[in-house]
Amino acid sequence: MTITRLTIPHHGREVHAALYLPEADGPVPAVLMSHGYNGCMTDFDGGARFLAENGIASLCYTFCGGSTRDESGFPTTEMTLFTEREDALALLDFLRGHDAVDAAQVYLFGGSMGGMVSVLASQERPEDIAGLALLFPALCIPDNWNTRFPNAADIPETVDFWGMTLGRGFFTSMREMDVFARMPEYPRSVLIMQGDQDPVVSMADSERAVRLYRDAELRVFPGEGHGFTQEADAEVFRMLLAFVKKGGLR
Repeated sequence: MTITRLTIPHHGREVHAALYLPEADGPVPAVLMSHGYNGCMTDFDGGARFLAENGIASLCYTFCGGSTRDESGFPTTEMTLFTEREDALALLDFLRGHDAVDAAQVYLFGGSMGGMVSVLASQERPEDIAGLALLFPALCIPDNWNTRFPNAADIPETVDFWGMTLGRGFFTSMREMDVFARMPEYPRSVLIMQGDQDPVVSMADSERAVRLYRDAELRVFPGEGHGFTQEADAEVFRMLLAFVKKGGLR
């Protein structure tokens, strides 16, 4: 296995990332791993190493402005779901163009808000993404904030939330968003993993997504919340490995 630190430029900013490559003779499948709110590229380091040990490449990264640990210099107050989608798509292009990666087998994996961004990216580039694996995806983000700020005039210039300062654009940019509307268009498999004690992400949203996608499965982890135990995390990456090795759910 080799691990290489990278900076990938796009839209006038640079994403900091780490590429995990297995020892292999030819191009291999790859997974783009997107962290959750205020996370960073190291959040899925253990999972990326596990995949590389089993012949699968991974690219972990920190969203520009998506973390207080981000090194890009992009302000957290300018980050939105759509700037994060731009980051994800730029890294998707990087993976698809890499000599060691099979461009037809690039999968998206995202946790919480990173799961939401992965869904948004798949709706922009469905034919370029071989499958989606989502860990307690925060599909509730638009509804939560639109409920908190029912009128655009109610939105302040900045909001301090869970240790990070968000700008007004984060909230105004998703006023009309319906993340579920285009789910039936996605042609590949979708695996959703969620704990039945999650206090942040609604199980009903994940169940709705599974009904809307053409080929989807929800795996429920008893007793797990928003953030899994070490044992459950290990099972998540075993499931992800099987998902990629099979080319989806079937």
